[in-house]
Amino acid sequence: MQYILSMFMGLFASIAGIMPPGLLNMTAVKINRNEGHGRAFVFALGAALMLAFHSFLAVVFAKFLDRHPEIIILLREAGLAVFTGLTLYFFFFAKSSAPKNKEVKFRSKKSRFFWGLLLSGLNFFTIPFYVFVSLTLASYNLFSFEMSFVLSFVFGILVGTLFGFYCFVTFFEKMQNRTAFIVKHMNYVIGSVTGLIALITLCNVIQYYN
Repeated sequence: MQYILSMFMGLFASIAGIMPPGLLNMTAVKINRNEGHGRAFVFALGAALMLAFHSFLAVVFAKFLDRHPEIIILLREAGLAVFTGLTLYFFFFAKSSAPKNKEVKFRSKKSRFFWGLLLSGLNFFTIPFYVFVSLTLASYNLFSFEMSFVLSFVFGILVGTLFGFYCFVTFFEKMQNRTAFIVKHMNYVIGSVTGLIALITLCNVIQYYN
């Protein structure tokens, strides 16, 4: 029963983390619109696997990270550089994401899978997020740091992340008439999200050193 509880805790935590508009799910929407459901799912699978791996690292080292806040600040500083670079890319270098009528051909779905892995791998916020979640659950005796519980928790995160991607992409697909403007300017939407993340990270870094 405790294993099932750990799995559902991971599932709900991951859905809560992936559903708000962010870099990964907005990119999945863009891929879905321009390239189809299959490639969007391949991207989501790559992103979900990397997020699950991040969550595993976060849970395993939760107590250690909690006792050493200097590691968290290093991750935030790295994230600040990465998301600033992504913001500049999407605002000034990425091509328009307006839908095209012609059929677009791609060499392989593997590129979208590895793009999901890479983009998700740059999302360092997963680690402190699941550190906080796991420690909070453990404080209420809802979670244990034994490996079997950790694996159940991470499996729930993987399933929940994929489900969250599916729900988010499906929502935009069904609301395509109302979201046409957003889809057409998806690069600017993603750039705004990464810019907001970079700004929040900058504030956290400044607050840490003050």
